[in-house]
Amino acid sequence: MQQRLTEHQVRGTPRFPVTMVLQNVRSRYNVGSIFRSADAFRINRLVLTGFTPAPPSAEISKTALGSERTVPFVHIPDIHEAITNLEQDNHTIVALELAEPSVRLTDVVSEQYPLAIIVGNELTGITDDVLHRCSAAITIPMYGVKHSLNVAVAAGIAMYQLTLRLP
Repeated sequence: MQQRLTEHQVRGTPRFPVTMVLQNVRSRYNVGSIFRSADAFRINRLVLTGFTPAPPSAEISKTALGSERTVPFVHIPDIHEAITNLEQDNHTIVALELAEPSVRLTDVVSEQYPLAIIVGNELTGITDDVLHRCSAAITIPMYGVKHSLNVAVAAGIAMYQLTLRLP
């Protein structure tokens, strides 16, 4: 079993070239869960936009279990400004959304990195104006009746899959 890194050790290790962008995620518990997954998969950073709550917050800390201290994040109220900044840093911007056309999460290729993955509001998803700025929509194959995942669960699956094939 691999030894756990300390907070000090983690700060000095390279992160995977994946940035998660949260658009108007309303639940502090979902935000905390996304922080926790981002720490587990050593995601580059989180970009919190719109009314997405940011640390410090007791509810975020409760589900993040301290990962809000180990995962770099920034809060940029205007998502279009955040996207422009990421584009200038040569990120490929993609939406994690049920949209047409879409690419299966498992079909994302390494040439598309660094990636910025946008996840949206729990009820309304990603807004149309933001979807139009994305180079693609990626989907997680689902086989149940509802075809729906909690935003934090979907983000965690995406982070796992996108870091799985990287060195």
